[in-house]
Amino acid sequence: MALYVKDVEVDRLAERVASLHGVSKTEAVRRALLHELEREGAQSSFVERGMHFAQTLRARAVPGGQPADKSSIDGLYGEE
Repeated sequence: MALYVKDVEVDRLAERVASLHGVSKTEAVRRALLHELEREGAQSSFVERGMHFAQTLRARAVPGGQPADKSSIDGLYGEE
C-alpha cells in the first residue's frame, strides 16, 4: 500500500531526517511514526495519572488529622 505525501513541508522534513540518518525517506517516516507511537505508549493515561496523584496525597496525609467541621470548610471558601 502506498503513502502519498502531498505537503511540500512534510516532504522537506522527511528528506532532512532521511539525510541526517542516512536512510530513505520511507525509512525516516517509518522511524518517526514508530517513535511517536512509542512516546504515546510511554505516557500514562489520564486515569493512571489521577490515581498516582491520589496515592501521593494519601501518602502525605497526616493520620488522625483535624476533622473538617463546618467552620473550617466555610473558611476555605471565605465564608467565615
